[in-house]
Amino acid sequence: MTIDLKTIKHISKLSRISVEESKAKKLAGDLNSIFDFIEKLNELDTENIEPLTSVAEITLKLRSDEVKSENIREQILKNSPDENEDFFVVPRVVE
Repeated sequence: MTIDLKTIKHISKLSRISVEESKAKKLAGDLNSIFDFIEKLNELDTENIEPLTSVAEITLKLRSDEVKSENIREQILKNSPDENEDFFVVPRVVE
């Protein structure tokens, strides 16, 4: 896949980003080198490779789930923009 100047202009129009002509040429070259690298990665045989979630083989330490702060409801509700005893009151988003 090759990215030309016309494609860069089309993408910038769709994303509503203005790109100068000189920067568009550099951007096209950069994107082409990225796509070339992706094509090289696609050529690799990964049939017998196990998927990784991390390169470090570390398991997370488990901790007990226990309540450390009790009855802090009033302290938390002090952060609400409007005063209310039961819940946060926020501005209406959908009308």
